[in-house]
Amino acid sequence: MYMIMFVLDNPDKLNDLLDSWTKLGVRGATIFETTGIHRIKRSAIPMRYLIPTRGEVEEGNLTLFVIVENETVVQDCLRATEEIVGDLNMPNTGIFAAWSLSTVKGLPSYTQE
Repeated sequence: MYMIMFVLDNPDKLNDLLDSWTKLGVRGATIFETTGIHRIKRSAIPMRYLIPTRGEVEEGNLTLFVIVENETVVQDCLRATEEIVGDLNMPNTGIFAAWSLSTVKGLPSYTQE
């Protein structure tokens, strides 16, 4: 099993991303409203999903955590993510990371009917 963490810079792309990942076998996701150090340093205002800065309204990020079965699904999710948000090496797209898990317990088992 693997954990995927993805920081989505543009929350408007969330539904497309979730639809794409679901087609790849992702069965659930935990989603947090987040912000990064640069936005906090610029605003000096407690984090909110919408952060007012210099008269503008700036959206925060969404950070997704999902557990997938294997590295093939990780790579499929990475490809699908870049199809939706663009090349992750470019600014303002997001950050994708994945790592293996030694123990996973409590995931619901889904069966095809």
